[in-house]
Parts: sequence; C-alpha cells; structure tokens
Amino acid sequence: MRIDKFLNTTNILKRRTIAQDMIENKLIFINGAVVKSSREVKVGDIIEVRFLETIKKYQVLKIPESKNIPKNQKELYIKEC
Repeated sequence: MRIDKFLNTTNILKRRTIAQDMIENKLIFINGAVVKSSREVKVGDIIEVRFLETIKKYQVLKIPESKNIPKNQKELYIKEC
C-alpha cells in the first residue's frame, strides 16, 4: 500500500491530500529516509511524521486490506514508538 494511502487509512492523518502535502514538504520518513507518495509500506517499517512541534514514530504491524478501518482497530495496524 502506498504511504499516502496508509497514513489516511490508519487514521494517522485525516486526509490523503494532507499526507501528500506533508510528503512533498519532506515531513514524512520511512526508516529514516525521505519518501515519495508512491513509496510502498511494508510490515516492520518505522514511519516518522514531523508535525510543527512534535515528531511521532509508528511501527507498521499489518497492512490494511480495505480502504477504511474502524478507529478502534488502529492498534492492529500500527504501534506508536
């Protein structure tokens, strides 16, 4: 699954367009490297999201098979580091 879709599907970011904008501005990293929107996410990857004053890191536990997942099942797919 593409990184921009993954960020939206797992409710890390509210909209895919926000994810794409953050990727263009080099605020999203996977395993320490700057990514493009087309980058595929794999189980075990560490995603780093840089907000204005905070940096959040998430470990990918599972790739969602559907477009949307319930917010209460978020912990099945990502773990905050």
